[in-house]
Amino acid sequence: MSRIGKEPVSIPANVEVILSSSNVLIKGPLGQLQRDLNSNVIVERDGDALLVKVANTSRQANAMSGTMRALLANMIQGVTGGFEKKLSLVGVGYRAQATNEALNLTLGFSHPIIYKMPEGVKIETPTQTEVLIKGIDKQKVGQVAAEVRAYRKPEPYKGKGVRYADEVVIMKEAKKK
Repeated sequence: MSRIGKEPVSIPANVEVILSSSNVLIKGPLGQLQRDLNSNVIVERDGDALLVKVANTSRQANAMSGTMRALLANMIQGVTGGFEKKLSLVGVGYRAQATNEALNLTLGFSHPIIYKMPEGVKIETPTQTEVLIKGIDKQKVGQVAAEVRAYRKPEPYKGKGVRYADEVVIMKEAKKK
């Protein structure tokens, strides 16, 4: 069995876990998340912890035990504390403005980009060049951040574009004559 899959997932006092044979529902102070269980793993509750066990001895079951344990831990962290990704816009005239359900981006194109936010993800713009993406589902938050970044990836010569706040862009040297 996977080393990660062997570790139990602790359940905080303010989180409610509802297990069924095919899915798991986790409710917390920030909301609720639901995930279908893989047929190769069995999830059991042991007091204030969740245990992930393999259903058979296949290699796929071994791999899925670690994956399912990590997904459950992320779900519990999401409903208690949430997740956040920070993007920064680098470039002259690059701006972002958050409205109710959309993010308006000015990234040097001839037209503004309007990105509609999916359900369960909130966006904030503390300044015109910073974008905060928040939510309880780690996968959705990361996907939204990746889609916004894909509009204008950082280019390697001047470093202009949309980048993660902690991303390091390696600059190339300009062509010499």
